[in-house]
Amino acid sequence: MPVVSRTRTDGVVGRLLAAADGLLIDVDGTLVDSSAPVRRVWTAFADRHGADPEAVLRAASGRPSRETVRRFAPPAEHAREAELLERGELDDPAGIRALPGAAELLASGSPLVVVTSCSRALMRVRLGAAGLPIPKLAVTADDVVHGKPDPECFLRGAAALRLAPKRCLVIEDSPAGVAAARAAGSPVVAVRTTHPDVQLADADAIVDTPADLLAR
Repeated sequence: MPVVSRTRTDGVVGRLLAAADGLLIDVDGTLVDSSAPVRRVWTAFADRHGADPEAVLRAASGRPSRETVRRFAPPAEHAREAELLERGELDDPAGIRALPGAAELLASGSPLVVVTSCSRALMRVRLGAAGLPIPKLAVTADDVVHGKPDPECFLRGAAALRLAPKRCLVIEDSPAGVAAARAAGSPVVAVRTTHPDVQLADADAIVDTPADLLAR
């Protein structure tokens, strides 16, 4: 599916929002900018295993940390590394900030589920550090067997709203998240906060920040 150009985005996004009965919203890169602590913990992980930090960060984007650990660390160290990464991110939220429009989107009154590849505890820390409320409904890495780009998380999110996936609009920032939404059968709007448009080309539309989803 072709990328919707910047000049056509407004009308497309408005139609997608009008047609949706619920929202499935990612956290990192979508509601919050958590790039500073993410880069710190994954760079330290890469250094421990002699890996390229940029390659590790690319692999980790939009996916549960356990999957990246399995890719770069030897099996005997998987459990220890997962614990180190989780503890490092829980204890070091410095630099996390809310993205423009995130608070307003969460307060919009639309039925919504936060769908994130981080743990429930880390989700709470990151939203709290950004000064954002904790939504009542959330699907986290603790709730799924298969992370993005597998559609399990968005299928669970739609089920939590008691809606068909095609009635839920996904808001995502990563290629893995866009692919997961597509596999679930949900329309998806991407925000260009962490990846260039060419990597988000399967989204129905691309906007700059969550603020572009308001007042449509």
